[in-house]
Amino acid sequence: MEKNDKIKNDYEYSRDTYYELIEKGRESLEDMIEVARASEHPRAYEVLSGMIKNISDVNDKLMDLNKKNKDITTDKEPTQIAGSTTNNNVFIGSTAELQKMLNDDEDDIIDVTPESS
Repeated sequence: MEKNDKIKNDYEYSRDTYYELIEKGRESLEDMIEVARASEHPRAYEVLSGMIKNISDVNDKLMDLNKKNKDITTDKEPTQIAGSTTNNNVFIGSTAELQKMLNDDEDDIIDVTPESS
């Protein structure tokens, strides 16, 4: 049996188990509502509240199971392609200095002084 088949089988088994727990919890919840209404006892309502929370937790676990299954089964693409590097260089200076540095020829330098208004 392949690893992917095991993962799929485990996922299906867990998913079926969660569905059964939710269904049984819902059936029991209906019964507990009747008991709480009939007895009007605070403990019965406390148990009812706990059952509601437990069913909600199982629903959350079912959703987490789906997310985990998606994370496991989808291939993650690398965020950066191997061998590609981005370097950002910043020159601090005037355009005349930059031209001089690039050309190493003073005759081609254009020095512009902004006019003041």
